[in-house]
Amino acid sequence: MRIQQGPTPPPPPQPGQRVMENLQGVKNIIAVLSGKGGVGKSFVTASLAMALRKIGRRIGVLDMDFHGPSMPTMLGVGQELLEVVEAKPGVARIAPAEGYMGIKVVSIDLMLSDKTTPVVWRGAIKVRVLQQLLEDVEWGELDYMLVDMPPGTGDDALNLVQMFPIIDGIIFVTIPSEISSHVVAKSIRFVEIIRKSLGKDIPILGVIENMSYFVCEHGKEYHIFGRSGGEKLSRALGTRLLGRIPLDPRISESNDKGASLIDLYPESPASKEIVRIAMEIEDAVNKA
Repeated sequence: MRIQQGPTPPPPPQPGQRVMENLQGVKNIIAVLSGKGGVGKSFVTASLAMALRKIGRRIGVLDMDFHGPSMPTMLGVGQELLEVVEAKPGVARIAPAEGYMGIKVVSIDLMLSDKTTPVVWRGAIKVRVLQQLLEDVEWGELDYMLVDMPPGTGDDALNLVQMFPIIDGIIFVTIPSEISSHVVAKSIRFVEIIRKSLGKDIPILGVIENMSYFVCEHGKEYHIFGRSGGEKLSRALGTRLLGRIPLDPRISESNDKGASLIDLYPESPASKEIVRIAMEIEDAVNKA
């Protein structure tokens, strides 16, 4: 007996294909990285998101720092957990939370009912979770998705960033103290590996030096953590120094409140520099 075969089924989706399809409404995906922890990378990510939103851009923030998620707090997200919605009959999707001025936020912190529970996942689990977030979150139309990467340039950051079939730009955050040569070398090597694995010459949009200096009440600058770290890293990476954000005790206050420093203290040197850097990023993206 001859069995009649039906139509040939379509080939299975290629790795990253579903992610590409789901993120087709996102114009620019920018990864925010740091050579090591403790440099204020998450603060910079949240501040840039707020500044870009203030000038009318549609913003989403993906918090990939699984062990120290802070985006929901910094961006003033009110809800406790992400919600699943029915995008169309029979199709369930994850709806991002909304923070400052409607910024869309997705974070592991919004997936844990007990916020004190430590995340002890290994690399393979993190990759699977990220894949689901990239494929199943209803991101919609965005001008920018800012990705707050895990600190450092180790396996965690590398495995996760390689999940993105498309990255349009990279921003490095550092501090002004003298950066050791091995941290700079690791940062350069990290970018080389990303470019090779994704088969794309992903542009480094620039370096941001955080905690650059402190301005006293008399207007004098004090370089508490030294000088030249941002310049050294930007030269090594062959990119520009986007700017220097000064120290300001009110930054911690605004972070804890989930408020925008540029709204609370618009005339502060830090606020003015954040806004200026956001415009620099717009310019860099348009030229990339």
